[in-house]
Amino acid sequence: METKWLEDFVSLAETRSFSRSATLRHVTQPAFSRRIQALEAWAGTDLVDRSSYPTRLTPAGETLYSQSLEMLQGLQSTRAMLRGHNSAAHDVIEFAVPHSLAFTFFPAWVSSLREKFGPIKSRLIALNVHDAVLRLVEGSCDLLIAYYHDSQPFQLDADRYEMISLGQEVLAPFVKAEADGSPLFRLPGRAGQPLPYLGYAPGAYLGRMVDLILKQSSTAIHLDRVYETDMAEGLKAMALEGHGIAFLPFSAVKKELRAKKLVSAGEGLEMTMDVRVYRERPTGKAAAKNPAQALWQFLESQAQPKTAGKPRLGGNP
Repeated sequence: METKWLEDFVSLAETRSFSRSATLRHVTQPAFSRRIQALEAWAGTDLVDRSSYPTRLTPAGETLYSQSLEMLQGLQSTRAMLRGHNSAAHDVIEFAVPHSLAFTFFPAWVSSLREKFGPIKSRLIALNVHDAVLRLVEGSCDLLIAYYHDSQPFQLDADRYEMISLGQEVLAPFVKAEADGSPLFRLPGRAGQPLPYLGYAPGAYLGRMVDLILKQSSTAIHLDRVYETDMAEGLKAMALEGHGIAFLPFSAVKKELRAKKLVSAGEGLEMTMDVRVYRERPTGKAAAKNPAQALWQFLESQAQPKTAGKPRLGGNP
């Protein structure tokens, strides 16, 4: 039996909806249903009455729900005590950050923090966006830093999580510069001669942003996907070698633009995204004394956090 099954079950007991709980738990509904079924197999009895709507728990399910709350609370308290034995845990702030932000935004952001806030000890966990959000939900990091755009929100319960906007990032097409500074390839291309395109792997957050840019373009864009990866740095490396056009965050290419190694591949194909930091709302008096709390208070003083309407945080500002 896995702890996440209990967390799934508690969510289902509280929302009474498989689809809603699947969204809150950042999994597909079929995957969420399989996890509930796995918990029922472990328990040896039905926990959910599937003949009713909204979903209801069976008597066994009601018993497990009350026990699950106690077990999960006990596990969280135990983890806090175990972390308390590690003095470094009190000093180190753990960040879950998508790969593209980990390589570009995060280093410069930490440098600016050291100038204004003071030195911090940090541990960076670089992941894809889905897994980074899951780290926060599972309590495996102090802070989550992620891109946000209205078209691709991710679900976080506003009663449990809060957010501060750290700034904005522009996503745009770039390409290797010729010796005279002109672009090696220039958008939009032609139907008979599509331009080589360096794309994000299916499912990548920035890939969905690029798809939206292309869909909203008033001019037909002709591209031939010749390479893909889920990491912006990988696309930048290929673009620098002249293999094609890549849509990249500005923070990832500003040095190459200054050095005139990369140039814009076309105008009017940009998208502005927020960079946001999230955390679970603290509980207990001890939370006010840890470094993550001190950093959060500093960030609040630097930028007015956007409020989020229920039932999600990361939704429309």
